[in-house]
Amino acid sequence: MSTESEFTNIHTKADNNNEGGDQEAVLGLRTSDYYFDLPEELIAQDPSTVRDMARLLVMDRKSGSLEHRIFRDIKDYLVPGDTLVLNNTKVIPARLLGTKEGTGAHVEVFLLKRKEADVWETLVKPGKKLRPGARVTFGDGSLKAQILEVVDDGNRLVRFEYQGIFEEVLDRLGEMPLPPYIRKKLENPEMYQTVYAKYDGSAAAPTAGLHFTKELLSEIERMGVNLAFVTLHVGLGTFRPVKVVDVKSHHMHTEWYQVTEEAADLINRTKKEGHRVICVGTTSCRTVESAAGEDGFVKAGADNTSIFIYPGYRFRVMDALITNFHLPESTLVMLVSAFAGREKVLAAYGEAVRERYRFFSFGDAMFIH
Repeated sequence: MSTESEFTNIHTKADNNNEGGDQEAVLGLRTSDYYFDLPEELIAQDPSTVRDMARLLVMDRKSGSLEHRIFRDIKDYLVPGDTLVLNNTKVIPARLLGTKEGTGAHVEVFLLKRKEADVWETLVKPGKKLRPGARVTFGDGSLKAQILEVVDDGNRLVRFEYQGIFEEVLDRLGEMPLPPYIRKKLENPEMYQTVYAKYDGSAAAPTAGLHFTKELLSEIERMGVNLAFVTLHVGLGTFRPVKVVDVKSHHMHTEWYQVTEEAADLINRTKKEGHRVICVGTTSCRTVESAAGEDGFVKAGADNTSIFIYPGYRFRVMDALITNFHLPESTLVMLVSAFAGREKVLAAYGEAVRERYRFFSFGDAMFIH
């Protein structure tokens, strides 16, 4: 799959699957177009005690009309034949605290992406202490690392040394990463995993999926709604601010994804039969849109994607979206705006602020259909 052909931004007039975003196709190309005022106290610091009791703002993207519900009411908006696409990635305890050999300086190594068996791309703090050749010891010394080289954005390639199985060592020594805007310690790390998390590899959770319980998913399946599981390992780039004035100049981070034959067949059958493909979260959206051909059908396989979706993009697969409320001026707000129209999305966000919805990773949800 060619990243050149598959992941280029598209600025052609949208087809029927992008209705609601058409009028915005040539607008919203400045980062400042996605700014909104958000009181700091609306940034959720704790997960909901009951996953599916979070609030749900339902938006009709054609009219922009809004309804206020709770998340478990999502069943009222699903019909037999629909397919939910869920990202089954699992967050790893990616934050490692250690000391630099020779000086004893305290350092942090954050795992971003596995490059080879024991070589990872990492974010390190403080960077000036960890130049190529530096060595770090973690915990009781059962895990050590050598800095190999500096790569893009100042990240480091690191080779780890250990005895046994790396994942078991990491479970013992690593900490669950949380977004920078969450300052409280998470009492139960499982609340930052979806109930269907399966494959290790993410530095952040696909947070729209946090609202589902196993019971709710079973109820949805009994209704005749399909579940298609894909994998995209979420990188820290999802939190990286857009620092350019012109949206088109933003350099999008790269993430690894996989679509199985089973998932591709289910999604494609849903499209052929005229039913809806509903993505749970922006990561599921980015996965199916990355794996789709011009004909709108999804190809099975694994690849890296740097797809950047903003107004003007022609959606090939997604018909509806379940998502959380995102940061001002972020690529995720741009993605949602590409789907539903920037002005409608910002109006909905304004309503969510007035109604005191909880924002970001542990916050409330939207259903856009």
